[in-house]
Formats: sequence, structure tokens, C-alpha cells
Amino acid sequence: MTESDNRPDCFGVLDFVFPLAEDGLRQSPEVCMACDHKTACLKEAIARGEGLKVEDEKVDRAYQSGKMTFFERWARKKSIHQRKQKGKAQGR
Repeated sequence: MTESDNRPDCFGVLDFVFPLAEDGLRQSPEVCMACDHKTACLKEAIARGEGLKVEDEKVDRAYQSGKMTFFERWARKKSIHQRKQKGKAQGR
């Protein structure tokens, strides 16, 4: 029996293991904190194409707080968009 056989159904599902809270920030629910797979699960969720959504949100927050210029935001958003398109082309 492999480790992947022991994983729960929610393993690596971004919106379950790292959902948006009411304040607009992502945080893991308490049930995930007690799970033996939490670190690998979060890494998997972020590594998938959905993880680009998290990066996109971080760019927006940095721009809104004034820690990033318009052109930095534009460049990072373009990079994220290109990576999303590349992932779609590869079937991810």
C-alpha cells in the first residue's frame, strides 16, 4: 500500500485545504491542521494550476497596499497568465 492510497479525498484541493476567509486571505481550516498529510497536501494544492490563483491574489494585495508599482503588477500578471495558458496547453 502506497502513501497516495492513504490520502483523503480532499488532498490537494485548493479551495478545501486553503480556502479564502471572510477577510479575503487564505487560511487552512482546523480540520486540516490535525491531518498528517497537511504539508504535502498544501504543496500539492499550490503546485497545481489552481496555485496560480493564490499567486495572482498575492500580486493584487501587494499592488493595493502600494508595495508594487503598476508596471511590476502588469509584468507579474502577464507572467501568471502565460503560465496558466501553458498549463492549459499541457492539459493540467
